[in-house]
Amino acid sequence: MAQNGSHPVWWKDAVIYQVYPRSFADSNGDGIGDLPGIIDHLPYLEKLGVDALWISPCFQSPQGDAGYDISDYRKIDPLFGTVDDYETLIRDAHEHGLRIIADMVPNHTSDQHVWFKEAMASEPGSTSRARYIFRDGKGEQGNEPPNNWKSVFGGSAWTREAERQDGKSRQWYLHLFDSCQPDLNWDNPEVRTEFESVLRFWLDRGVDGFRIDVAHGLIKEKGLPPCTERATMVGEDDDKTPSDAPMWDRDGVHEIYRSWHRLLASYPGDRMLVAEAWVKPLSRLARYVRPDEMQQTFNFDYLLCRWNADKYRKIITDSLKAMHEVGATTAWVMSNHDSVRHASRLGLKDAGARPQGIDAAHEQPDEALGLRRARAVIFMTLGLPGSVTLYQGEELGLPDHTTLDRKYRQDPAFFRTDGEEIGRDGCRIPMPWSDKGPSLGFNDTGELWLPQPAQYKNYAVSVEEKDPDSTLALYRALLAARKKHGLGTGALHWAEPRDHVVEFLNSGIRVVLNCGDKPISLPDGKILLSSLPMEEPGQLPANAAVWMTETTD
Repeated sequence: MAQNGSHPVWWKDAVIYQVYPRSFADSNGDGIGDLPGIIDHLPYLEKLGVDALWISPCFQSPQGDAGYDISDYRKIDPLFGTVDDYETLIRDAHEHGLRIIADMVPNHTSDQHVWFKEAMASEPGSTSRARYIFRDGKGEQGNEPPNNWKSVFGGSAWTREAERQDGKSRQWYLHLFDSCQPDLNWDNPEVRTEFESVLRFWLDRGVDGFRIDVAHGLIKEKGLPPCTERATMVGEDDDKTPSDAPMWDRDGVHEIYRSWHRLLASYPGDRMLVAEAWVKPLSRLARYVRPDEMQQTFNFDYLLCRWNADKYRKIITDSLKAMHEVGATTAWVMSNHDSVRHASRLGLKDAGARPQGIDAAHEQPDEALGLRRARAVIFMTLGLPGSVTLYQGEELGLPDHTTLDRKYRQDPAFFRTDGEEIGRDGCRIPMPWSDKGPSLGFNDTGELWLPQPAQYKNYAVSVEEKDPDSTLALYRALLAARKKHGLGTGALHWAEPRDHVVEFLNSGIRVVLNCGDKPISLPDGKILLSSLPMEEPGQLPANAAVWMTETTD
């Protein structure tokens, strides 16, 4: 297997590229991206300069939540291909120097999983039901949910089973997300054994690691005590942490990840685990990456940060300190399949805010300003020590589809909140590979599971490939320079603070980000890369950034 570099612990400074399969590239023209489509574009990803691909779920699923409702963890859904295709992807990616991180969803299954079908066909108290979280209802007839927990997607976190033919009592089952996603009971040893078997299945096929969905949610507080708050993953600008809620961040999750750490360590090649854990404060988050647990956990405090130099400096300082205390590196991230793309968020009046989707009835971001800031912020992100995860299309500067008509909406959060929450469809639009054709090169037929906005043709790979000043060209140059100068394994040293400026040194590179609306003076040095053309010597424009080296004359 071709290895990408000789670093013994590859993930510590890796740049990981999230592939959202249904929106990346469609090889058969059915409107949904697939594994052969990813394979076809491996040369593009290698040229971009990333180290690994995180592949969002493509396992067998009824697609009630875009594949995060899995009915068989050992099969690939026919929408995306076959297990053979996945093995080909792993093999070909390795030949291109790219590692593969599979997306594992252990908090819940699909309601079409054989286990849940068995549970619904069995009696209350059965061993089949013990794999999930079933409870009797409250009230004289059991007509009320067992407690007041709310779903992340809106509405109650409990659904009552339909009338039973045997006339027995109808129970309720817990689902922190959609009703098609029943939560597993991780206090049941059978569940733990099954998932270790699933991990081995994919490790045996060569995956280099796993991204763990809802890593902080597997264990619930004993007795399922009431919680007056909606079970959001984490609240923005909210001092109440998920650790305060009985469904999140229970201490028992760490025993599971210590077990998984030992399992991965039994395989060659430095396999890794990365947690999706919306956990505050950072000291709690750091517990997931202690030496005998996971290797990484996404830094969502960084993703949630407003466009503000003081806040950036504080989050970066606090994150590096918290991770250093447990011997871990920080995994920086700006966008993913669950958030409005940062090129759009940074164009809002409250720059960097994280709305739960944007449609035509909401404030429309300033597209040019959002792109300008997105091009600048990547200088800071890639200049930091640690690992970075990019979301597909951000290397093109893609904005969200902020005017997607409601008739196209598919996110369960949209339906469970009666449209109050717009949802995540806008950040999941199919990639524009070409400025020609009805699907902009996503396929040859023009079929699309979500329509593309008109401006996507301006961001197409075919357009940006020809432009030396494009965002794609910028990302390629930054990624190459990051690797050349070893920024991922470096150390951060802050410059003297200035208003509206983030400035630090790392491995001989000076990173300067101007978050203000006026130009600032630059220190002495040679500009290596800039997010915008320098209009005046020694002056960094507003909402721009540079990497600099010391002058050698």
